[in-house]
Amino acid sequence: MIELWHCKDSRSLRALWTLEELGLDYRLHLLQFPPRLTDPGYTAINPLGTVPYLTDGATRMTESSAIAHYLARRYGEGGLALAPEDPAYGDWLNWLYHSDATLTFPQTLLLRYGRFEPKDRRQPQVVEDYTQWFFSRLKLVNARLEEHEYLAADRFTAADIAVGYALYLAETIGLGASLKPQTRAYLDRLTARPAFQRANALGAPSLGG
Repeated sequence: MIELWHCKDSRSLRALWTLEELGLDYRLHLLQFPPRLTDPGYTAINPLGTVPYLTDGATRMTESSAIAHYLARRYGEGGLALAPEDPAYGDWLNWLYHSDATLTFPQTLLLRYGRFEPKDRRQPQVVEDYTQWFFSRLKLVNARLEEHEYLAADRFTAADIAVGYALYLAETIGLGASLKPQTRAYLDRLTARPAFQRANALGAPSLGG
């Protein structure tokens, strides 16, 4: 059985949401954030001490967008994935990895230097700079959503899960009011999906506030 280690509101939501969209059986391990500090035994399972951590037989994965990609291709039967011969395949892959490398990266710095560091180590200038960085990096998403409801192939795919999480995190950490109208509407569509709501209901909030 697939097993997933997850903290609510963290990047592991991408993996959990994908599992729910696909209707797969899985075993969920709920942790408090940051798990390497709240559960000292966790590093014996995942030496990085990060979430997500997914196992599927001999497969071990730690990268949230890669997990969404893996599950969609291996178990999705075409529903959440695009085939390599699809003209939009490259676009789909780019959105999947844009979601974390470009969008979630600045958010992690906002969280670290705005909330998680001790008060005497917090850096308001870093928070301000990387808030601007995040909104600058949303330009491609905003442009795409001016004329399309979804990011790739004009249908809901794992790319929407991956980017949708970054937008959901923006909302969670207080940046949602600054989203462009079309991007706000897109986020609302995604979070209204039953699979998102099921996944998001699991665990106690740990990143908001």
